[in-house]
Amino acid sequence: MSGRSFLVDTNIVLYLLSGNTTIAEIIDGSQLYVSFITQLELLGFKGISAKEQLKVKQFLEECIIIDINEDIKRLTIGIKQKHQMKLPDSIIAATSRYIEVPLLTADKGFRKITKLNLALFEE
Repeated sequence: MSGRSFLVDTNIVLYLLSGNTTIAEIIDGSQLYVSFITQLELLGFKGISAKEQLKVKQFLEECIIIDINEDIKRLTIGIKQKHQMKLPDSIIAATSRYIEVPLLTADKGFRKITKLNLALFEE
């Protein structure tokens, strides 16, 4: 293990599960964290097949899932108020700040958040 860690956004997991080798190389050997929001988004996707759901669950078993707590709530409120982001994105950003791990995402909207350690994936 390289000692690197990432909080992976939903889009990164989707890229990875669809076979994106660049993402696989970036995260190889890293400790991966996932917000409970990403967990819900992935498993709650309308029309997800049983095979896809199994693939998602297997991936999530390899990650540390971070649930909400009072500190994440406080950080979320501040991010949402200051940057007027959607609630799920605000929670994901707050989670990254709380656990002090870079957020790996393809969503450029996260760039506007100050004090966020961001690893932006651009194809």
